Amino acid sequence: MTDKQNLNAGFTGTPAEQPEGLTKAAKSAADGVTREVYAVASGVRAHPHTASALLLGTGILAFGLGYLLGRSSTESMTGRYWR
Repeated sequence: MTDKQNLNAGFTGTPAEQPEGLTKAAKSAADGVTREVYAVASGVRAHPHTASALLLGTGILAFGLGYLLGRSSTESMTGRYWR
């Protein structure tokens, strides 16, 4: 028979061996991202008007940049598709 502790190791969320190599690096990166997301969320919670102004300003800037790039790409291709 198998040992009950080894049988339950995969279902409890705690592996028998500690992660190493790529698994350890991925877990460390995920923990770092989680901490940063919490920091941003708490900052937004504390200053909602500043966060919305930054988001709106970034959106307007990205739209304007995309519009200018789209206009410049069509001006250089005049009449290629219609002749």
